[in-house]
Amino acid sequence: MNRPIIAITIGDVAGIGPEVVARALQDRAIYHVCRPFVIGDHNVLQQASRELLRTVALDFDKISDSPLSRAGLAQQCAEFAHRQAIVCYNPAGDATALSERRMVSCAAGEAAFQYLDKAIDLAQAGTVDGIATAPLNKAALHAAGHQYPGHTEILAERCCVADFAMMLHLSESGIAGLRELVGGGCEQSLHGLSIAHVTLHTSIASVPSLLTTHSIAEKVRLMHRFLADIGCDRKAIAVCALNPHAGEEGLFGDEERDVIEPAVRRFDNHDINVSGPLPVDTLIRRAVAGEFDGVVAMYHDQGHIPIKLIGFDAAVNITLGLPIVRTSPTHGTAFDRAWDPKTPADPSGMIESILTAARLCRRKQHVKR
Repeated sequence: MNRPIIAITIGDVAGIGPEVVARALQDRAIYHVCRPFVIGDHNVLQQASRELLRTVALDFDKISDSPLSRAGLAQQCAEFAHRQAIVCYNPAGDATALSERRMVSCAAGEAAFQYLDKAIDLAQAGTVDGIATAPLNKAALHAAGHQYPGHTEILAERCCVADFAMMLHLSESGIAGLRELVGGGCEQSLHGLSIAHVTLHTSIASVPSLLTTHSIAEKVRLMHRFLADIGCDRKAIAVCALNPHAGEEGLFGDEERDVIEPAVRRFDNHDINVSGPLPVDTLIRRAVAGEFDGVVAMYHDQGHIPIKLIGFDAAVNITLGLPIVRTSPTHGTAFDRAWDPKTPADPSGMIESILTAARLCRRKQHVKR
């Protein structure tokens, strides 16, 4: 009964969220490390289970809308598990059961927001230990009147945090094969590869003006804290340059000298192992080879491209700086291939997200004790 309760939101029902959640919950490893609790429309989940899973369909049962307590939810999870059913809670009504699939929908965007909003409420109240979120669609979210770039910004606002970061994490098992290929590995115990971002959902043209010494330094601190949380002893962090060749002494730009290097220098007299700014074309190879545990990227694609190239299906998105645990797969809603039995969605990212959330929650519980 010490297994953490993980709230799993199904995201935008028009996309692959319901399918990857249903497929992930077929993996018995999940039940050994946590008690899954799904937030979403159980009718949609049953449909996805029947139509898209070519094995035994899962049984999703809706629980009442009465106020949820931790003890009550834990008991229901246990009772449902005994009869091999999965607890499902729907705070958004049944409109999504009839909404169009594979299309931007105001109803689906609103429901996805409400699923997340309820999960945050439950995590903040301590009713659940962590959250693993299936993807939502930004256009649908905006159509429903919620003008956020994505999950990360909603979570930060609801949790009242100013310093936060999207981080993509690839476990050691997901990168070990490539480490061998590039001649990597070291005597240190490695804990995968993590890349956090200073700027996120914004245009490339706006990035230089958005970078500040404070924001870069804060992402270094968040990365250091995460690496400590997962038990990494070395905690070696590399900070990316913005420009080619790290600016080439100002020939290709001044951001390295004026903004990024001062952020790194802030840690000269602190117990934080950080290097940079380093040219990204060689930095990523060095990180893959095992020289660094964490990387701080200046903008979205600088961090996303290498992680998605190395381990797209196994990588996990973790929001740093929150008082609650939140993870998700790194893929989107994939409208182009959703709800099609001929193109089954890969649940690897969702499985790893749930497992990672459970590990982070258990470590958090251990630290508290």
